[in-house]
Amino acid sequence: MLDILFVTDFVCPYCLVAKVALEEALKETGIEAEIRVQPLELTQEPKERVDTYHDEERKKRYQVLVEPAAALGLDMKLPPAVCPRPYTRLAFEGLFFAERKGAESTYADLVYRAYFEKEQDIGDLDVLCQIAQKAGLDAEAFRKALTDGTYTQQVRQAVDYSRNELKVSGIPCVYLNGERITIEKYTKEEMIQILQEGQASAGKGMCCGIDGCG
Repeated sequence: MLDILFVTDFVCPYCLVAKVALEEALKETGIEAEIRVQPLELTQEPKERVDTYHDEERKKRYQVLVEPAAALGLDMKLPPAVCPRPYTRLAFEGLFFAERKGAESTYADLVYRAYFEKEQDIGDLDVLCQIAQKAGLDAEAFRKALTDGTYTQQVRQAVDYSRNELKVSGIPCVYLNGERITIEKYTKEEMIQILQEGQASAGKGMCCGIDGCG
């Protein structure tokens, strides 16, 4: 089975497109794989949150995702009208709660889509509880875990590992069996090629850097 480490933040548009493209490529090729979501908060508290909605330069850069997203059936807002961009620590705490219940994949997909398709504030506890319920989780137990900070330290350790051990400076950052790949086109076809040939496209594609895009 292929081991895929997917370093991401829920507010990175490149991450959502890459993840869906990867999942579709796995379905088409029949390759068995485990996708492990590895958190990296683009903006950590208490650092000031950024305004992506009114950033014309970001909007221009996001256009590279329009066609790939549409081909994958994603109705993405690039960027969403959520201003400023949410912190994602709570959303990742919810991910660890969902992981214990075997619902991490469903939960993660719903969080991405809540932000990029429905333009919901995924930094809001009530929004996250609604997402948890849709994922089949106990919303009250979920709320209590996040209110109590049950997974706060686990998230901090995971983000620290991404930043300081893996040295990730741009996301999505994807490792196939420990080998880092480069994504350029964000299409299903590119992902199929990567999976079958075990290598990435030449060059370096767009990504989300720490509080930026490059």
